Amino acid sequence: MEGFIMTAQLLLSLSILIAVHEWGHFIAARMFDIRVEKFYLFFDFLFPLANVANFSLIKYKKGDTEFGVGWFPLGGYVKIAGMVDESMDKEQMKTAPQPWEFRSKPAWQRLIVMLGGIIVNVIVGIIIFICLTYFVGDTYIPTKYVNTHGGIEARELGRKIGLQTGDKIIAINGKSFDDFSEVSQPDALLAQDSYYTVERNGEQVKVAIPSDFIENFNSKDASLNFIGPRIEPVVGKIEEKFKAYDSVKHESVGNEMQTIAGQIGLQPGDRVIEVNGHPIQFQDEVLKAVRDKKRDSISIKIKRGEEVLAFNKDFRNHYMIGYLPKGIDEKELSVVKYSFGQSLGLGAGRAFGVIVTQLKAFKKIFSGQISLKNSLSGPIGIAKAYGGNWDWVRFWSMTGLLSMVLAFMNLLPIPALDGGYVMFLLYEMITGREPSEKFFETSLKIGFAILIVLMVFVFYNDIAKLFH
Repeated sequence: MEGFIMTAQLLLSLSILIAVHEWGHFIAARMFDIRVEKFYLFFDFLFPLANVANFSLIKYKKGDTEFGVGWFPLGGYVKIAGMVDESMDKEQMKTAPQPWEFRSKPAWQRLIVMLGGIIVNVIVGIIIFICLTYFVGDTYIPTKYVNTHGGIEARELGRKIGLQTGDKIIAINGKSFDDFSEVSQPDALLAQDSYYTVERNGEQVKVAIPSDFIENFNSKDASLNFIGPRIEPVVGKIEEKFKAYDSVKHESVGNEMQTIAGQIGLQPGDRVIEVNGHPIQFQDEVLKAVRDKKRDSISIKIKRGEEVLAFNKDFRNHYMIGYLPKGIDEKELSVVKYSFGQSLGLGAGRAFGVIVTQLKAFKKIFSGQISLKNSLSGPIGIAKAYGGNWDWVRFWSMTGLLSMVLAFMNLLPIPALDGGYVMFLLYEMITGREPSEKFFETSLKIGFAILIVLMVFVFYNDIAKLFH
């Protein structure tokens, strides 16, 4: 069910963004009286083979334009009269140019038509970020709270770079910060020579962030394996039974077993106060004791109301504690609401911040500091980022982010992308000469080949990560 929800969110998000992108081209073309023959969400052919499996799921005609939904869900297109595009229709180019055709218009008008999709994606991205800022605002764990309640719990990725449980992160790249989630944001991880300033045992130390560290954060669950605030060992949700998990097959195996919580009858609100004779202050101390494979048994003391209960059983084959901690009380979170005026500036800044992040990432990829393979996420990786439950705030956050990313990617000067057409048009405007038809067609074929190779690589990379 989770996989279905992830896929549905991704398809809906991409459908919205493809539709508005193609509408940008459509409206710009109509603005200059250029005929648009087709407007399609998804392809009505086996992209990039324009003459293979030509059929639509839905189609209807209005005026000169056929609107439809294709069967091949990897994008969409508008077929603009007098222009060679994804449909690779070159027959129309053999006839004399007509006044309503793309090729008959001045270069500056053609440039606007080609930029139309990118411009609309940027506008949509900005609107989404503004709306999220205004209607939702910000809710976050204050860094001050973390540092006054035991500091951080350093998990595998955190320990890998030298962070320790109990550390108090007081600055990122020399700057103090209020929102604890900033420790794993791209601004921190992509900065040159980035580092954390940590208070440890009364002293300040620098913990360097490796230049390729961001590669670990291309999945939704990665940040859960980095660091988190230390939390109190108070029982929240109980899971009485569990199955062993096969990390190779990525599935549960064997018969159900009772968890420790299930065996001793823990209840929501119980507070663990002692494990194996050691006083417990934080949840990570409970987990460490339970996962200690050297133990023969486990003794646990809990406080339930005013009563203290003790349990001592043979749990040598059980490493699943079986409860989720209550977590941080909502009253400790910082909730910030913004006026509409504040949201305009802040939302637009966050939208363009996505572009800045992309530029920083590309710089690190081209300089060899991070791997292209480890940095790319395809449809599977993106779908996982939406999560297995439908959360509208997260959905629109991801849609806004993807809208800006699609605008950026489409502007890359690769033939067959909008940026490739823009590159040829700028050449024409500067030199006064159009590239030859043969050169343009050859470039377009090369561009399509690059896109196909990239798509295959991205899909393969996505699938490989599932079994890594």
